[in-house]
Amino acid sequence: MSELINNSGYRKEYLKKLILKLHEGESAETIRQQLIETLKNIPYGEVVEVEQELMADGLPQEEVLKLCDVHGAVLEGNVDLSGAKEIPVGHPVDVFKNENVELKTVAKKTKELLKALSQVKNEEFEKYIFVLQGYFNQLMDVEKHYLRKEYLLFPHLEKNDITGPPKVMWGKHDEIREQLKGCIEILQTKNISKSDINDSLDLLFYPTLQALIDMIQKEEEILFPMSMDVLTIEDWWAIHTQTLEFGFCLYDPKVEWKPEGLTIDKDETGVTNDGNIQLPSGSFSAKEIMTILNTVPFDMTFVDKNDKVKYFTQGKERIFVRNRSIINRDVRLCHPPGSTHIVEKILEDFKSGKASHAPFWIQMKGKFIKIEYFALRDDSGEYLGTLEVSQDLTENRNLDGERRILSYTEDKE
Repeated sequence: MSELINNSGYRKEYLKKLILKLHEGESAETIRQQLIETLKNIPYGEVVEVEQELMADGLPQEEVLKLCDVHGAVLEGNVDLSGAKEIPVGHPVDVFKNENVELKTVAKKTKELLKALSQVKNEEFEKYIFVLQGYFNQLMDVEKHYLRKEYLLFPHLEKNDITGPPKVMWGKHDEIREQLKGCIEILQTKNISKSDINDSLDLLFYPTLQALIDMIQKEEEILFPMSMDVLTIEDWWAIHTQTLEFGFCLYDPKVEWKPEGLTIDKDETGVTNDGNIQLPSGSFSAKEIMTILNTVPFDMTFVDKNDKVKYFTQGKERIFVRNRSIINRDVRLCHPPGSTHIVEKILEDFKSGKASHAPFWIQMKGKFIKIEYFALRDDSGEYLGTLEVSQDLTENRNLDGERRILSYTEDKE
């Protein structure tokens, strides 16, 4: 059997035969033993090539999908990762792997809670369901993880003629999505009982958690090492820069990846191809940001570094009257002569770095108004301008106790 161990062609052909035996119904444990005895550790690249060849030879994608979990279990622990590339901190694959850590943690807690069902007292059952719903809602966050694979990673693999594994994985993603939705639907059933959950443990809950864990194994033993070999640094940078359009799954990277050997524009802001405004923490359309700014319960006016008024919000209940005639006007001319010296002092202190915040509060027409000025500075500390924020705090000052139930009756329209 030495030719199987030392020769890639023999190894792949033998692996293909073993997978086809699974297709014909032979025991997964029997196949696993044959793998251990003959192939020892299989290089991850060969596993991908075999899957591709099986589909090219005519094995339908649906059949490969059915076999995916079985031959994944057979290969578990028998894939050789010794030649895998090192993954830089903050790299898209590092993010995927850290998300997997969080997913496995939540999946483990969920499984433990399901197993504890028999010990749950009737008076604690409602709380038990509430916690369980929370865990499955967290697991649904895997949607962002899968979408980034499907729309950012897979296209780059397909560009390199790797089409089989992405198709199979996408199919498994869809299965897991439906399973998670099914679990949540059961948990949201009115007057759900212990027997309702017990009846679905082996049919849905446990298989869903196992499918999610199996996908993590496939990613980390095969997909990610293969992708690191195939994709260029430019490919990974393209994936990295688009990641925020989909979001992160249960994990927020603490380190920003800065690829070596690639000249990049450090500014992560701008206008995307679809016209959205891209910022480091997300994106929105011009209409969305306008509506957000006009909905927040305070007035804002932006004065640029040259002391020109550049923007003001247009909410329903402005505290101070503003009109567009002030745009590009010197901010000193927008205040009464008696307060110009205060404006001058604020601007001087903000520009010099002496201060960054100037708060005031006044009584006006029976209302308590707070007015604050904030110095705007970029990451390097350069002064960009001043933001004026005015807010009516009259109602807030009268708040007492707590409101923990949903109520609209006392809110303003």
